[in-house]
Amino acid sequence: MFEISKAVTFEAAHFMGGKPEGHPYRNLHGHSFRLEAAIKGRVKPGEEWVEDFSKLTEALKATAEKLDHSLLNEIDGLSVPTLERICLWAAREIKSELPRLSRITLSRPSLNESCTLDLGQ
Repeated sequence: MFEISKAVTFEAAHFMGGKPEGHPYRNLHGHSFRLEAAIKGRVKPGEEWVEDFSKLTEALKATAEKLDHSLLNEIDGLSVPTLERICLWAAREIKSELPRLSRITLSRPSLNESCTLDLGQ
């Protein structure tokens, strides 16, 4: 079984409403994000790969473009834009194009933080 992956980056702002006054996440702030998607599977007979990387790249870029330079809180489904919720949102976006999607990882490299959603493929 193989797993292939591709990553893209995007920039976005967000805030965590509902946090107490003075909490650092309550204020509008931005991050550089890295979004990685993986597909797990066997090599397709006659094609000699798990999936065409160009399909993975297209799906990731289309998803990142919806998030890039946006206020994440204003995107439907991301009113509370935690890494976990963004992973779920991205998985729904990408899975429609790539049904064998096995994993989504979203990270904020400058903070050394990441979240991985294992889709159990």
